[in-house]
Amino acid sequence: MISVASATSPNVKALVYVDAFVPAAGESPQSLLSAYPPPPSDFLVPIPFATGDGADLYIAQKYYGPVFATDVPPAVSAVMAVTQRPLTTAVITDKAPESEGWKTLPSWYVLGDADLMIPPPLQLMMATRAKSHITHVPGASHPSMVMHPQATVDAILAAAASTAT
Repeated sequence: MISVASATSPNVKALVYVDAFVPAAGESPQSLLSAYPPPPSDFLVPIPFATGDGADLYIAQKYYGPVFATDVPPAVSAVMAVTQRPLTTAVITDKAPESEGWKTLPSWYVLGDADLMIPPPLQLMMATRAKSHITHVPGASHPSMVMHPQATVDAILAAAASTAT
C-alpha cells in the first residue's frame, strides 16, 4: 500500500493512485466497500494457503471482462484473466495503520468513471479526502491504464514535475 510505504520513505515526494483504495487509519477495502452491494458469492476464487492462514484470491474468469475490465477488448481481457496475479485475503480485510502518506504528500488520482470494482463515488470520496489532483477517465473500467494509459502517464508526469527541484 503506497500510503503506508510513502509515510516512512524520505525519498517519496508525491503519490499517484490509479483506480485505487486510499484508506485512512483503521479502514480496510472491505470496510470501505461495505456501503455498496457485495459482489456475487462466486466472484473471487480462493486458493487456500498450505498453512491454512489465508488464501490467494483470483477473480473468476467469467467475471473478469464483464466486471473488472469492461472497456478492454474481450481477447485482451481473456489473456488478463488467465495471467492475473492473485490478491490475498489480508489485502481486503487488513486495516490501514496510522501511517498515511497522503496526509503529508501531494497526490494525484486517476479515476475510471465506469469502474465496477471500486465504485467511482467511493474513489472520489477517497481522492477528495486525500486532496488529490483528480483525473476522471470517462468510460474507463478498473484497470483504466490498459485502455487509457495517457491519463496515468500524465498524472505521473504532473507528480514528478511538482516535486522537481
